[in-house]
Amino acid sequence: GGGTPSILKINEIAEILDAIHRNYTVSKDPEITLEANPDDLVDPQSGTQGGSRTLFQEYRTIGINRLSIGIQSFFERDLRFMHRAHSSEQAKACLLGAKTYFENLSVDLIYGVPGMSGAQWRQNIATALSFGIPHISSYALTVEPKTALAHWIKEGTVPDVDDARAQEHFYMLKDILEDKGFVHYEISNFGKPGFFSRNNTAYWQQRNYVGIGPSAHSYDGSNRMWNSKNNSKYIKALKQDILPLEMENLSLTDRYNEYVMTGLRTLWGVSLDKIGAEFGFRYQEYLMAQAQKHIAQHLLFWDGDVLRTTRKGTFFVDGLASDLFMLNLS
Repeated sequence: GGGTPSILKINEIAEILDAIHRNYTVSKDPEITLEANPDDLVDPQSGTQGGSRTLFQEYRTIGINRLSIGIQSFFERDLRFMHRAHSSEQAKACLLGAKTYFENLSVDLIYGVPGMSGAQWRQNIATALSFGIPHISSYALTVEPKTALAHWIKEGTVPDVDDARAQEHFYMLKDILEDKGFVHYEISNFGKPGFFSRNNTAYWQQRNYVGIGPSAHSYDGSNRMWNSKNNSKYIKALKQDILPLEMENLSLTDRYNEYVMTGLRTLWGVSLDKIGAEFGFRYQEYLMAQAQKHIAQHLLFWDGDVLRTTRKGTFFVDGLASDLFMLNLS
């Protein structure tokens, strides 16, 4: 992941996986996910898979056991608006083929798209569910500076993102998926039991991870590292046996802030006991004091010693977390 690895040929992906198995101790039952776009998985003209041996079979043969597919929407208007290369029919053909070979599937959907009605959003969710997808990642459309979308909004060509509509879509998604047996285990992620993303869960639970390749990030519990994002510089450095990375040592306060940020976004919340054990009493006191006003507004609540968002507070979790950050302790 971290890009679009589905543009790689089968033998190229196989080489990467082989290198991992030769150089690392791999667990007996690893989750090996490939992030993919529908247009890389189906015939661009017909919207169907070609050949007697499908690409999905090839992925299974080399060890891929989970696909994360960037569907985004099943409406042509939305796909054109987001400049996606695939069509709605390709998206459906892709999922039809994928589910034949993969039980562990995830799709990405975007909500809050200008002009998308509640009925259309509900239909997007229903279409994804009709394929028996056990995991859905869903994100609000955001406007990044200096992008085509930002320019169009400024010029009035397209309407601006409506936060109220995005909030409506978010709660609609939450209600529908939870009613269908999905667990809302992270703010943007819903999974059936047994189908939570192991990779992303590791990030949210602050486990160590290794990132390989240009621009990839790693974490060892105390330090955060990131590789050079320049392809040629990255390759040149490796040829000289140099790891082309930068490193940031995280202070106690940095690690507290990251735990609050990731914990509050998840099913597991922020444990007061863990804060006391890992960061100390003054961090406990600070968290309790900062949380009080949000508890009074019914955005946060204490579940035993664990701080969690209320239903109302879930949509505003990033702002709530930032208000709980410690800024003045080293």
